[in-house]
Amino acid sequence: MAKVCEVCGRGPQFGNRISHAHNVSKRRWNLNLQSVRALINGAGKRIKVCTSCIRDGKVLKAGSKVQRPTSA
Repeated sequence: MAKVCEVCGRGPQFGNRISHAHNVSKRRWNLNLQSVRALINGAGKRIKVCTSCIRDGKVLKAGSKVQRPTSA
C-alpha cells in the first residue's frame, strides 16, 4: 500500500541528506498517516488519512460524538 493520503492525495517528499562534510545521499520525508474509521457515503470505512486532513476537519470520523447536521 502506498503512503498516500486518501483525502488530499499527498505523498512522501524527496530530497537530499547532507552531512557536515557535504556528502549527499537521497532521503524521503513520509507523511504522518493514520488509519481512521470515517463516514464514506453514510457508512463507516477504514481509510488512511494524513494528520493535517484530520486536524483541518476534512474527515468526519465514524465514531465521533460531534453534532452532525440533520436535514430538516
